[in-house]
Amino acid sequence: MSTPILATKLILATKLYVPPAQPTAVPRSRLIGRLNEGLHRRLTLVCAPAGFGKTTLIGEWIAGCGRPAAWLSLEEGDGDPARFLAYLVAALRAVAADIGEGILDALRSPQPPPTEPLLTALLNEIATVEDDFFLVLDDYHLVDAKVVDDAIAFLLEHVPPEMHLIIATREDPRLPLARLRARGQLVEVRAADLRFNPSEAAAFLKGEMGLDLSAEDIAALETRTEGWIAGLQLAALSMRGHEDASSFIESFTGSHRFVLDYLVEEVLQQQPESVQGFLLCTSILDRLCGPLCDAVLLGSSASGRATLEYIERANLFLVPLDDERRWYRYHHLFAELLRQRLHLVSAPSTGAAVGDVAELHGRASAWYEANGLEIEAFRHAAAANDVERAERLIEGEGVPLYFRGTVAPVLNWLESLPGAVLDARPSLWVMYASVLLLVDHTAVEQRLRAAEAALQGIEPNDRTRDLVGRVASMRATLAVIRHDAETIIDQSRRALEYLHPDNLPARTATTWTLGHAHQLQGDRAAAGKAYAEVISTGNSFGDSVYTIAATINLGQLQEADNELSLATKTYERVLELAGDPPQPIACEACLGLARITYQWNDLDAAERHGQQFVQLTRQMGSVDSFASYDVFLARLRLARGDVAGAVAVLVRAEEFVRQHDFVFRMPDVAAARVLTLLYQGHLRAAARLAETHGLPLSRARVYLAQGDASSALASLEPLRRQAEAKGWADERLRVMVLQAVALHAQGEKDGAAQLLDDALALAEPGGFIRVFVDEGRPMAHLLSEAAACGIAPDYTARLLAAIEAEAHEGVDRSYLPAARSLAEPLSQRELEVLRLVAEGLSNREIGARLFLALDTVKGHNRRIFGKLLVHRRTEAVAKARALGILPGEN
Repeated sequence: MSTPILATKLILATKLYVPPAQPTAVPRSRLIGRLNEGLHRRLTLVCAPAGFGKTTLIGEWIAGCGRPAAWLSLEEGDGDPARFLAYLVAALRAVAADIGEGILDALRSPQPPPTEPLLTALLNEIATVEDDFFLVLDDYHLVDAKVVDDAIAFLLEHVPPEMHLIIATREDPRLPLARLRARGQLVEVRAADLRFNPSEAAAFLKGEMGLDLSAEDIAALETRTEGWIAGLQLAALSMRGHEDASSFIESFTGSHRFVLDYLVEEVLQQQPESVQGFLLCTSILDRLCGPLCDAVLLGSSASGRATLEYIERANLFLVPLDDERRWYRYHHLFAELLRQRLHLVSAPSTGAAVGDVAELHGRASAWYEANGLEIEAFRHAAAANDVERAERLIEGEGVPLYFRGTVAPVLNWLESLPGAVLDARPSLWVMYASVLLLVDHTAVEQRLRAAEAALQGIEPNDRTRDLVGRVASMRATLAVIRHDAETIIDQSRRALEYLHPDNLPARTATTWTLGHAHQLQGDRAAAGKAYAEVISTGNSFGDSVYTIAATINLGQLQEADNELSLATKTYERVLELAGDPPQPIACEACLGLARITYQWNDLDAAERHGQQFVQLTRQMGSVDSFASYDVFLARLRLARGDVAGAVAVLVRAEEFVRQHDFVFRMPDVAAARVLTLLYQGHLRAAARLAETHGLPLSRARVYLAQGDASSALASLEPLRRQAEAKGWADERLRVMVLQAVALHAQGEKDGAAQLLDDALALAEPGGFIRVFVDEGRPMAHLLSEAAACGIAPDYTARLLAAIEAEAHEGVDRSYLPAARSLAEPLSQRELEVLRLVAEGLSNREIGARLFLALDTVKGHNRRIFGKLLVHRRTEAVAKARALGILPGEN
């Protein structure tokens, strides 16, 4: 039910740092010129292995170009879409301070919104930025996530001219490069371009590394390293202290990897032992600062800050991440090699004093936790294989990490744990199920059973009882998806019995599921009480998800009580709570507003609210609400006289319901289908559908369409008694309106007028229009007679005006063919006679069947012919079939 949230306070500013141009860096004018020529294109791709100066080149280009830049240094964890988007927005705020506020709100949504709508909103905001700017994604290869590739491809396809995207990566990104290349929208700088030529190598070795080498030595070194900048740098570092540079260069050979390993050893071995230890121990960190290094190297004599300053001065592949020189990172390749070496020398057999790697991660985790960086604290705890600590950090003090943008890392960690570890800690199985409930509810039950199995044999205590309650609460949530009210109630009550009193989030969620079950069962009072409790408790601890959900449900209950104005305010309150743009969970409020404005006969507003519902619901994937929307849309199409459109919508709805097994929605779809069949004159098919799905109200409509008002009234009466007994105001009003039509069709005009008077009294406070207008001309006759009798004159005038307006627009609102076409409807006895005529019985045979005298049958025939405006029996049957009074021959 909930979704990732990435709080802005968890944004690491160092990832957004734009590396400044290095004053001593070798000028790359030949490359800068090429980059400038491609400024009008959409993408600049700088792709080369480690150590080729990609970041340095981009930094130099940006510094000299004069354009502002949004910079994002990516890392492995940025494959989570919510996390990636949050960092993307944070980076863009370097060029537009308020950009993406709505997107950050959407990322706090309880349902993960899909990326594309958020990117669309972001692109619209980017298009309003006045100045041209760069967006740089550095180290793109670290993000191995298709969702991010898709997001960048979408950005590239729609990027406004104000923004130029730059990607620095070691590998070709999975983007449509061929298409961009063919369209002339791509500038590429590859390893071959980045390699130092002899003059650049000479400038680098002399200017940046301070080596005074001969032209022959430089050329040899450039050849040996193939212009690989990191190789040149490492070689230069290794040559320090070598008096015979030529001999060193002569022996300097091998592949890059071999060379690198060799040079790292040379570099490390030339450093003081304390610095070597510092480098190895802190290589576990993605980012370094003095206090963090002090925490990792517990008891070190030299301060972390001082050592970092020394390493920077020594040019040992340390990259500053801010202008204040507080945060750094190692060159990625250098860090990888340090980590490999750390694992080698930390093995127990080596007797080295660098410490246990797990201990180092544990200290880093403690430091991050103390400084409020919980995600990094969790990652290091997981790396330390400290299961207890990792679990505690995931749970947090209130909202678990997986509700705050860390679904993928937590799920990956749980999936990596051996079954024995999970069995030893049943709480991990429960956590596993909780995370899966966010991404794949079909996989939840298996983990819940594993949790129950692991709990067996453990001495019960408050914690294990709470776990049992959480298992039941999740099963109640799964039953909500199936609309299984009995299971929801059983599991919710079990959950509330076992959940700890202080576990307010789980108890609130369970109270909501219980309210939902009451609502499904039609116990609106109990449902309303539960929802009020959810809102009250949710507000006490800052919950927004279930507060919004319960507020929506309250609006639905008010709508069902015919309190349309109150329900409107409640739905509008939901949209306020859901933010701007609203969270997807608010979709049901939009559908509620669509239904209400439909009832108020504001069809344009109803359509707008419906469209907003669709936009939000699409972000939630497959939910049964789509079927509810299609039922609403079919009614809207019918109101506009588009019967074919209504049929098409309902065919779609039926397919959707079957495809997703939302069988509980089928009766609603079938009821709407009955209505369209009646409009089409397919009475037999309508009757069959109403019977198949047990739809008494639809069955009554079929009877009316067949001219059988008596059977319609017999079908409606128990419905009304049930509605009155249960206090279902909406159902009572619908039945009374149809009863009034049926009584009028049966010729009981006084009774019809009285019932209509009662229905108008129920409907007028809510401002209902369509519940009357949708009954068409029969209702128009009734309303005209009511108006003539002085019944609710203003209200009936409004209703008649609405019907008249539709008549002027050519909308045929009558699905009752007999009532529509006959000045006077056939009586019940006349219908019986007509049916027997259609069966081919003679007048004498009809009289025998109905116990009527022959003259009486002939009298019925005359009246039938007069009402149908025909002269013969065959004409009467044909006309009755054409009008739908009698079923068709097939």
